[in-house]
Amino acid sequence: MTVQPDQVPAVTTTAGTTPPAKPFTVTQPGVYLGVSDDDYHRDPVPGGSLSSTGARDLLPPSCPALFRHKRDNPQPVKKVFELGHAAHTMMLGAGPGPVMIAGDSKSGPDVWNTNAVKEKVQRARAEGKVPLRPSDYERVQAMAAKLREHPVAAQLLKPGAGDPEASLFWVDPETRVKCRARIDWLTRSTGGPRLIVPDYKTCRSAAPDDLVKAIAEHGWHRQADWYQSGIRALGLHADPVVVFIAQEKEPPYLVTVAQPDPTALRIAAHLNREARHLYRSCTESGRWPGYSDDVALISLPGWVERQYEMELSQ
Repeated sequence: MTVQPDQVPAVTTTAGTTPPAKPFTVTQPGVYLGVSDDDYHRDPVPGGSLSSTGARDLLPPSCPALFRHKRDNPQPVKKVFELGHAAHTMMLGAGPGPVMIAGDSKSGPDVWNTNAVKEKVQRARAEGKVPLRPSDYERVQAMAAKLREHPVAAQLLKPGAGDPEASLFWVDPETRVKCRARIDWLTRSTGGPRLIVPDYKTCRSAAPDDLVKAIAEHGWHRQADWYQSGIRALGLHADPVVVFIAQEKEPPYLVTVAQPDPTALRIAAHLNREARHLYRSCTESGRWPGYSDDVALISLPGWVERQYEMELSQ
């Protein structure tokens, strides 16, 4: 099921007033296209739903208390992430594109230090756009050009082959937890044995050895399993495969298409299942524990112990 959010009617109000737009709400599982970032991250599911990010925040090294705090106190998008956001909109062709804002001629095009320029930047952000300095705007353009040169990445993101920024909402069949996912590019099924779904990432290094660390540190394997679970739950395809298109943010903007191996996905599936069970337990009990309810026994790092033993042996 694919639903357009602009079909939601306005709220009925008293005569003589302008009816406010009804907040976007998801009342049934499905694929929703055209959902704004704000509406998705607001969590439009009555009673709340669990995302891949939330599932990672529930388990160590985080804890349910931190998950609850982040959910109840959403933070604005940090400016440092604007380059990555702009790259996403440029590569996927979804949402308001980046807008270049130059500084005055005296300070240089990349310096935003005058009130007039700062007002332009604030206005762009208020309109949902991504303001970029000229050098960053040129960088995003160059990244897009480089991505189109990669034979696999360009084919995966081929215009017309999928829908950008697709929002999926489903109910986990085991725990009955309401789940959601925001998929960069939902490939349209052609009836093949597999459905390859790409997810675009900007990174410091796209070298395969470095991606091993990035996948582990940022939980990309858990994100892949989460997306695949949603696609299967909604009956979109029986065998979805999520791959990551990782692109460096510095010249020459190298690209690597990476896929978590079976062991990574097996671990991810186990952790995501644990997170869903924990979320259900916390929701039903109303209790969101911290790191530990007991006295934590803390050991010194292994290198400290080894150094101490070496000093004793001298």
